[in-house]
Amino acid sequence: MKSPIYLDYNATTPIAPEVATEMQPFLDSYFGNPSSIHEYGIICKQAVNKARTQIADLIGTNPGNILFTSGGTESNNHAIKGIALNEKYSGNHIITCNTEHPSIIEVCNYLKTKYHFDITFLPVDKFGLIDLDDLKKAITSETRLISIMHANNETGTIQPIKEIGKIAKDNNIIFHCDAAQSLGKIPVNVNELNIDLLSIAGHKLYAPKGIGALYIRDGIELEKFMHGGGQENGRRAGTENILEIVGLGAAAELVNTDFEKITETYLRNRDYLQEKLLKFFPNAKINGAIDFRLPNTLNISIPALDYDKMIEYFVYVAASAGSACHSDSAEISPVLKAMKIDPKLARKTLRFSTGRYTTKSDIDNAVDILIEILL
Repeated sequence: MKSPIYLDYNATTPIAPEVATEMQPFLDSYFGNPSSIHEYGIICKQAVNKARTQIADLIGTNPGNILFTSGGTESNNHAIKGIALNEKYSGNHIITCNTEHPSIIEVCNYLKTKYHFDITFLPVDKFGLIDLDDLKKAITSETRLISIMHANNETGTIQPIKEIGKIAKDNNIIFHCDAAQSLGKIPVNVNELNIDLLSIAGHKLYAPKGIGALYIRDGIELEKFMHGGGQENGRRAGTENILEIVGLGAAAELVNTDFEKITETYLRNRDYLQEKLLKFFPNAKINGAIDFRLPNTLNISIPALDYDKMIEYFVYVAASAGSACHSDSAEISPVLKAMKIDPKLARKTLRFSTGRYTTKSDIDNAVDILIEILL
């Protein structure tokens, strides 16, 4: 059977061939421990340093500000718990948003239950955007951290991160941003955006799964997430995952080298898909901030779509649903619920996300299959 058309790049990306090529020697030949002082270790240490530089260059910082992690979830956990549990920072109040990734929501709920932190979950409007006035009003003398994602993984909505960062800076509050979805799709510069902590996920960037990074601005101190040896400048114990670190570095350089071409391709394909779907389904509704969303993301509710037809569609096209596909009473995505999307429409929602390898033929075929199923 032919593989489904892949239009789910926000869920995960394949490893880019260029990335795999850079990784190959560290699978076959270079297996040393970077803490070793002989040649085997030195080669691997140099590879780690190179990758750190490649990632730093992509986000506009210095290599020493990059901490390698196991992925976006660990980066988010380390950032939030690291600030919350570091006694240097006074106050027990954290501000976040109710459309954040579970690795933010669950961490905040954990801190609330276990350590009695006060958590403010900011609401969003119908486009998925927070209100900056709501943010300002939520700040108290106890506010220690603001954590807002750059772009939503479901709708693609891009938050006003620069303005949020400025508010945090003016109030002497640390600002963390989950950039797992935005990095590689829109510009991300930690200084221009006033970001103190930034989370990166490799598998959203055409690098392997199981690798990520956390940017930490100079002067920011985090409680350790891993205890043991002195790796990562004493900030995260454990022998470095050389193979995948090399992959993440190569992926970052690949984006940095041809950023405009990559993002133009995303946008062209997404808009072509959107135009075709609206032509055949004119009563469909696009969810998210139309003018402020990722160039590759289309979240669309189609009234003619039901559970059975959605399941049939997913046999031929890999996309995501706006609700958990297990019954007619499927649970609606918390993101769509927070945006107050009509529950009936939310259950008829598809998220398409184009990628580096999406072709016009892929889009034509994906739309043709949907038309055949629904019309």
